[in-house]
Parts: sequence; C-alpha cells; structure tokens
Amino acid sequence: MEDLLKSIELCKNTDELEKLKVFVFGKKGAITAEFAKLKDLEGDEKKEKAKILNEFKEKFNLEFDAKFAELKEKEIKEAELKDAFNFTYFDLNATKGAFHPIMSTMDKIIDYFTRMNFSLEEGPIIEDDFHNFEALNLPKFHPARDMQDTFYFANSLLLRTQTSPVQIRTMQNTKPPIRMIAPGAVFRRDFDMTHTPMFHQIEMLVVEPNNNVSFANLKSILEEFLKYMFGDVKVRFRPSFFPFTEPSAEVDISCVFCNCKGCRVCKNTGYIEVMGCGMVHPAVFNNVGYKNCSGYAFGLGVERFAMLIHKIPDLRSLFEGDKRLLEQFK
Repeated sequence: MEDLLKSIELCKNTDELEKLKVFVFGKKGAITAEFAKLKDLEGDEKKEKAKILNEFKEKFNLEFDAKFAELKEKEIKEAELKDAFNFTYFDLNATKGAFHPIMSTMDKIIDYFTRMNFSLEEGPIIEDDFHNFEALNLPKFHPARDMQDTFYFANSLLLRTQTSPVQIRTMQNTKPPIRMIAPGAVFRRDFDMTHTPMFHQIEMLVVEPNNNVSFANLKSILEEFLKYMFGDVKVRFRPSFFPFTEPSAEVDISCVFCNCKGCRVCKNTGYIEVMGCGMVHPAVFNNVGYKNCSGYAFGLGVERFAMLIHKIPDLRSLFEGDKRLLEQFK
C-alpha cells in the first residue's frame, strides 16, 4: 500500500491522478478488493485488517486532495498563459524589421576595411586625458581642445570625444606594422541640425616601419573607399590642420544632391566635406614609443555618411525614433 501512496507524487496531471484513484478505489480497485475480503475474516483479525484499510483510505484521500489542488492550480495557470501568448498565431499585418541607417552605414564601412585585412579595434568609452588628448599632441591648454566641447567627470576622466584613443592604445600594445579601424560612439556638447551630443565615428590607422608609407598611399585608399560608398564621385583634398597629423587635409566629395552644380546643401560650392585625414604626427609616435616609422590616418562621422547616402536633411531625425522615417529603410 505504501507504493500506492508514492504513486500520488509521481502523477504529472489531474487525469493521471484520477486514474490512480479508480485503480485504488474503483469497483475493481486494489483496495476495494481488500475490503471485499473482510467478509471471510472473523474476530480480531477482521478488526485489525479493517483498521489498516480505513487508515490507508483516510491517508490516501488526504494526500490525493492536496496533490489534486496543486496540479489543478498549475493547469489553470498554464491555460491562462497559453491564451495570453499564442505562439502559433501568425499576424498577416506584421511588418519586416530593418537595420537602423546609422548601423547599416557603419556595417558597410567596417565590411569594406575588414575585407582589406584591417583589424577591428575597440576601446573604453570613458577615457583619461592622456589617451584622449595629450598622446594625440593636444597638451593641456592647447587651443585645439576648444574644437571639442568635452563632457568631463569629477575625477578627471571624460567621455571620449573621438575614437582616436583606440589608436593610441593599439600602438601602446602592438608593434608595427598596424592596419586597423576603430568604430564606436563618441560624445561632444553639441546639438543642432548637423551635430548631436552622441554620435559615431570610424577612424583608420596604418603604420609601417622604415617610413614605408606616404600621403600618396592615403590618397589612393580614400579615393577608392569614397567611390565604394557614394558611387562615381569626384574627390578633393584641401590642406587643413589637425594636431595629430602633419600634413593634414579635409576630404570633399562632389555633392550627391546636385552632382557638383551647386545647391543649398553644398552651399553652391558643388562639394561636401566628408572627413579629415593626414600623416601621423611625429609627436604622436614619440608619445607611444615608436621610432623610424610612418603612418597615415583618417576619421569620419558615420551619421554624416548616412545622411548623404540616404539624403536625410536633419541629423536629429536619426535619433527621434519616428517610424515614418525608419520604415523607409525596410
């Protein structure tokens, strides 16, 4: 009879439990048969047997009721959950998802350079002053720091204003040659039609020992890259200034809106600025302990590329989460 009590706990649902009770106390049940045998007994033996059977019956019913209540509550909850989440239901009005234009643009750029055997490097978003400024030839009180309105913390740490610190960290931990790109979010205190406090950059760095690379190599790779991104555009290099490169240049492409004829977007110049570039400044190499080597680098804003590729007039619309804009990229 103890085995029958143990069988109660083994039941997985109320149906199994009901079948067990029929097996025990039904017309042809195991305990029903034992009760039927009492008529053949007499005296004390009959009393003792009847006492054992009645005690078992009472104990069985108590454990049966408790287990039945437990399983019934579980089945009710499962039924409610099934009604609430019908995973077999197919919504004919469901819409397709899509990558955000910023992420799809970033993926396209990363794919281009990784196919050319550039490594993908990442670094911390919260940086220190050395990696974000000083190692990049921007010592304290350098006027060029004013070009990057920075978010500072109380402990002299800051939100990185560019992904250039990743280049510094890579050079500190790796010997030349280096071919790398550094994508990621950066932060500056700006907000208007063409600037947001958080945006995305991708920077590229190439370093070779024995001065084996020149500006001609940089010019060649950028012309090919920009034609890959924007099609058959003209590429123009203008002399400029960046503390961490020398010589430095701004890179323009022929306006994708007016095809170099002149419009409001390009301010009637026929060209749109898309990135900065240059040969790595000797002071930067000195700060990371590099000697007898040369390199080049560029940096671009992913949002600016996304705006030009998709002809989006206001940068802020990329961060507003307006479905009317995002549904255009399905």
